[in-house]
Amino acid sequence: MSADAAASEPIGTTGAPAKVLVYGAYGHTGRFVVTELVERGHVPVLSGRNETALAAMAGELGLEARQADVSDATALDAALHGVAALVNCAGPFAHTTEPLLDAALRAQVAYVDVAAEIEANEDTFSRLRGRADLEGAIVVPAMAFFGGLGDLLATAAAGDWTDADEVRVAYGLSSWHPTAGTRAAGAVSRERRDGRHVTFEDGGLRYGEDRSELTTWSFPEPTGARDVRSKFSMADIVTIPKHLAVREVTCFMTVEAVSELSSPATPEPVAVDESGRSEQTFVVDVVVRRGTEERRAFASGQDIYAITGPLAAEAVDRILTGRTRTTGVAPAGAMFDPADFLDALHDELAWAIEESTPGES
Repeated sequence: MSADAAASEPIGTTGAPAKVLVYGAYGHTGRFVVTELVERGHVPVLSGRNETALAAMAGELGLEARQADVSDATALDAALHGVAALVNCAGPFAHTTEPLLDAALRAQVAYVDVAAEIEANEDTFSRLRGRADLEGAIVVPAMAFFGGLGDLLATAAAGDWTDADEVRVAYGLSSWHPTAGTRAAGAVSRERRDGRHVTFEDGGLRYGEDRSELTTWSFPEPTGARDVRSKFSMADIVTIPKHLAVREVTCFMTVEAVSELSSPATPEPVAVDESGRSEQTFVVDVVVRRGTEERRAFASGQDIYAITGPLAAEAVDRILTGRTRTTGVAPAGAMFDPADFLDALHDELAWAIEESTPGES
């Protein structure tokens, strides 16, 4: 389907606010997604495995709750009755993606997830691309800080390029206090890799020894030069190559964030404002290179978990109002107009494009 055709066929046309099932709604990130959906005029329907947590959240927010376990297809089908879209916020996504995707396709509703698990994201593209295209469904994996934001920035920076030699995505996190969900997802990913390190090189995912190195990245001011760990692969190594023909995608992470993520003693994030955001700040700096020419885009904001809320909710809003570029399984940069999407997040995210010089030194 063309962009114009997709835009002319909005999903929600009844005039009533669209119901959106949020699975894992009571989780740390799920709560941000629920809040942002309400801000955009939609009606979140809370769902997940924990009936007690659902009931408490439903009572707190005055929303409907529908309990369902991912192992119970009948319960999932009932939970999706009358909704227009499903947002999966429940990790580990290696366990939840397949049953929830299948349920969304049965119900013929759009599916969005916030998975940062590289293998789970790759599974979605490899297993469902043909099926979703055939049925005209819309499936957007990794619509989150990791995978989604980097892909939007890379696509915006690439502009009219459809291929590149290299994409570098540098994460300037001031700190990283991981949630319990992040730790659980990381454990599942390490188990699936059998302890191997994953990169995207020579046009494909490669598994082997950890060849990461300590280096320096010159982030846009006021962040400036920071020590980073190279080849710190995140979901961007799956999303970006799905629509940009590129030989290498490399991620970099500030050493402070790597250290805190690696330490079992690091506490979970603590809210510092009424929105629930932590004090963590971030800069995502993306450089796309083709030959000797480089293009650069970067964004900054507060709290990597909190920013996933508007990213996922904006994606749902655009899907339900027909502002999409394609159908089937597609990452954020292919499904949406990247610059317009990022502009829409001006209250939560500052971003820019500029001609660049090499960021790594």
